[in-house]
Amino acid sequence: MIKNIAIFASGDGSNAEVIIEHFVDSDTAQIALIVTNNANAFVIERAKNHEIPCFLHSKEDADNGVLVATMSEFEIKFIVLAGYLKRIHPDLIANFSNKIVNIHPALLPKFGGKGMYGMNVHRAVVEANEKTSGITIHYVNENYDEGNIIEQHECIIPPNSSPEQVQKLVLELEHQYFAQSIEMLLLKS
Repeated sequence: MIKNIAIFASGDGSNAEVIIEHFVDSDTAQIALIVTNNANAFVIERAKNHEIPCFLHSKEDADNGVLVATMSEFEIKFIVLAGYLKRIHPDLIANFSNKIVNIHPALLPKFGGKGMYGMNVHRAVVEANEKTSGITIHYVNENYDEGNIIEQHECIIPPNSSPEQVQKLVLELEHQYFAQSIEMLLLKS
């Protein structure tokens, strides 16, 4: 049985695009819904281009149960956070225990927590003179970046790299590994 996935994203959606393309002809899953909290997010255009429904939600939608009801309406079995910048509501966590995954642009537990996303992470990595960075794919719980780690992949940071250069290296890892990791998790469940 093909499982319905919802992708939550707040911005550009390049990871969402890679995941959508990965599951286009899949016997495992399909992307049934894109969810965003940002009316200006480019991921909305990506959803339109692939004819995937998009749900723009407010904080109230999470608080009053609309978000959980929408997951039920679309028969969502698995949620993927791909650059989603809001804390996941406890009701979603309760309804999707070990069925929500996130990708973090660093090797957790380093450089995680509230406010540690996007370029904030890459700047912190450079400022700390790290020799490596990478990605962490993890389950989502009630705390930012503290869910159980599923897998990590690292890259070497060349000397004198800028945060933008680190971002590019990490994004390559995200595009290479995230979709296949999601498929592996779905096959196991």
